[in-house]
Amino acid sequence: MWFKNLQIYRLPAPWAMNADQLEALLAPQTFAQCTSVDMQSQGWISPRGNGMLVHSVNKQMLLQLGTEKKLLPATVINQVSKMRATEIEEQQGFAPGRKQMKEIKEQVADELLPRAFSIFRTTSVWIDPVNGWLVVDAASSGKADEVLKLLLKSVDKLPLEGLHVKQSPVIAMTEWLVADEAPGGFTVDQDTELRATGESKATVRYVRHSMEADDVKRHVSAGKQCTRLAMTWSDKISFVLTEALAIKRVTALDVLKESNDSTSRDDNERFDTDMALMTGELNRMMADIVEALGGEVPRKLAA
Repeated sequence: MWFKNLQIYRLPAPWAMNADQLEALLAPQTFAQCTSVDMQSQGWISPRGNGMLVHSVNKQMLLQLGTEKKLLPATVINQVSKMRATEIEEQQGFAPGRKQMKEIKEQVADELLPRAFSIFRTTSVWIDPVNGWLVVDAASSGKADEVLKLLLKSVDKLPLEGLHVKQSPVIAMTEWLVADEAPGGFTVDQDTELRATGESKATVRYVRHSMEADDVKRHVSAGKQCTRLAMTWSDKISFVLTEALAIKRVTALDVLKESNDSTSRDDNERFDTDMALMTGELNRMMADIVEALGGEVPRKLAA
């Protein structure tokens, strides 16, 4: 159940909210399937399929946002609308005007919507009220914003903030490459992206390829800075750190998998064990990343 991507936010530590209280607040926004006239529906679903909207292990809470979206491509609407417009032209003797064509498209969309295919996706959220983390498993900030929007609607006056550090990830990652030295507890891996700061935005990417010191200096001298850097933490977790302080491609390495041999456990126990391991290790990793970036900016100063 490991998160693949970490969009990281801050809550007060400790945050005075338990699983039962949060469950009650989320309940009014429980997911409901799209009706025949809805293009999209979003709401909270049970992470374990047991009807509970909050799954808690060692005070760590797991939520899941469900999103159903109907697929009604514009090309389909345009094609049917064109056929409908041809029929109308034959009846009235002249082609529909702009206003009438707009009405035709709206009518066609309404007619096709009940028959449209739909897709369903989930987005997981981990809340650590003890240490004040809120983490969304989303590859983009846009997907994370969908979660936060509904969470803010569910929890009135949610004291949520972005994560602010003293040193820019771009500057720090560039310095690590130039010095050829990762911060304590980390190693630099083989995927790197450097981008020019000027208008050209010239970008160079190294994929599964180590950068030589001369290459680093040449790119930095040309005005490029590191915007993505693959790293490994404590020989346990590999990831990619981005310029926006998002953590992507999170992968638990063999040393963690071997230490969590749960073949003899049932599904529920295995899930809870995995969740406890994930939240514990990611908690420590995120704290070390913040420290490597100069520490966290105090909440009042960040505001």
